[in-house]
Amino acid sequence: MDRRTFIKGGGAAVLLAPALVREAMAAGDKPLVAVAEGGDYAAITRKAINALGGMKRFVKAGDVVVVKPNMGWDRSSELAANTHPLVVRAVVEECLAAGARKVKVFDYTCNDARRCYVNSGIEGALKGIKGVECKQIEPERFKKTVLNGQFLKEWELYDEALSADVYINVPVAKHHGLSKLTLGLKNVMGIMGGNRGYTHRNLDVALADVNARVKKHLTIIDATRILTAHGPQGGNLADVKVLNKVIASTDTVAADAFATTLFGLKPSDIPVTVTAYRRGLGEMNLDKIKVVRV
Repeated sequence: MDRRTFIKGGGAAVLLAPALVREAMAAGDKPLVAVAEGGDYAAITRKAINALGGMKRFVKAGDVVVVKPNMGWDRSSELAANTHPLVVRAVVEECLAAGARKVKVFDYTCNDARRCYVNSGIEGALKGIKGVECKQIEPERFKKTVLNGQFLKEWELYDEALSADVYINVPVAKHHGLSKLTLGLKNVMGIMGGNRGYTHRNLDVALADVNARVKKHLTIIDATRILTAHGPQGGNLADVKVLNKVIASTDTVAADAFATTLFGLKPSDIPVTVTAYRRGLGEMNLDKIKVVRV
């Protein structure tokens, strides 16, 4: 059986051995979306990363890496408003093992920053790990950045996100009252300063404008438990569905497209996914995405 016969057609969810994954990547069969499932959240995060070639594919010795989770809400981890701390820790540890000189973890929170960092569990999960900096946003580090976008011509973006050697996007998958879902593309809000409410006038285009400027080397979506209603803040366990999944891809649009299906929706139902796809920022058509289950 040759490789293409084994993989089947585009969009099929297939189970590949690591050697075949590497062969598919070398042949340029992309975008590839890896989906790992299991109760050990650190282990499935590592499996998803390894299915894409391992963290050393992205992080080199001496690199400064930004790991950008969602920790914008004063909510505990089981409420699915923030990225699970065990997923974040596993990503950080993989970066350090790959040779990163420093890993910076931050988010521009919506609720009180101190409470968000603590109650999300992320600050505590990273405490004591050498080479990790988990600190609150410093407003003076927002820099006016030229976007030349369709809606935003310029915006204040966090300079540490722009200057990092590697930027890893680690959102949680959840419902959002305005954008329907918040996934990888929406997670860029956490490096935006200024009056973020202004972007709600044309949110999908604004997000596409910023995502076109910010290079994300890897997107890892935490779907260990998803918030199905009353997002983005949540607060009720009745709205949380445990899926025990982690999704990874070098294509944020493709990762978002697959994650959308976890909510019983189609990628075309999410305006920012459609807008980003039309702007050439990634692939949203599921029949053109390789979904690898590991």
